[in-house]
Amino acid sequence: MHSLNDKYPFLIKYLDNAVTSGNMAHCILFYGSDIEAQYELALEAARMLNCKESHSADCQCLNCNWIRENKHPAVLTYTRFDNRAAADEGKKGANISIDQAHEIKNNLLVSSDYHRVLIFCDRDKEGGVITGLNQVNFTEPTANALLKTFEEPPSNTTFFFLTKDKSEVITTVVSRAQCFYVPSMKEEDRDFSLVKEAMEGYLELERSEVLDFNNKILELVKMYDAQQVFTEMQNYIENLLRANLDNMSLKVKLIGDLHAIEEAKKQNRLNMNVQTIVETLNFKLIL
Repeated sequence: MHSLNDKYPFLIKYLDNAVTSGNMAHCILFYGSDIEAQYELALEAARMLNCKESHSADCQCLNCNWIRENKHPAVLTYTRFDNRAAADEGKKGANISIDQAHEIKNNLLVSSDYHRVLIFCDRDKEGGVITGLNQVNFTEPTANALLKTFEEPPSNTTFFFLTKDKSEVITTVVSRAQCFYVPSMKEEDRDFSLVKEAMEGYLELERSEVLDFNNKILELVKMYDAQQVFTEMQNYIENLLRANLDNMSLKVKLIGDLHAIEEAKKQNRLNMNVQTIVETLNFKLIL
């Protein structure tokens, strides 16, 4: 079983360097299909920030153990079920509320000896599985009520926002956060049958072969929904990524390719010209 460092060495290295240098961003957004992995990364960052001893992954200091047990007073998860505001008592909330936002602002006015970490996500039900933010469970009014707080938070305070797709969180949050794509490392059946023939060997293609590759992807986009084609391209690349966890240089390339496809999906949702989207994407994929 791979550790977080095995699965996400670049993110762990970033977090470690940020903690060591004292330059941890005050607002971080993780996005990708595996929300639970994002949550683990946010907790690991909280552990690093509050560790009073070696900062090692197996440190047994009080703060590290509190965080592993999800009992740390300064590391809080905010969902429509977790850390509800007193004013929300008895209400059936469909989202993180404005009253929660107001309580957060008031709580942060009180100084703390710890590095406060606030993790925003959702659950599929009360006490259920962690899921991602969207504009239903984290509405624009709630985000705007927190805007100044996460834009200019008190010292030793970091906000984490977890979502499947950056487009599901309002732009005022995204524009103020450092955003990191977290690829899924789960052993899942991710279909890429539509694109398998076109994608096989794409890493070995030369620039002179990009037009042929481009034509294959364009043909698929004409025959099927573009978002489905892009998703299956991501599935194909994530399958390669899981099979090459120990190859650092290849991992950099594959993660970059996943970013490129995510951008293509965003452009497609904005109804940009699909042929232009595909051509731009394929020139990025074929280095």
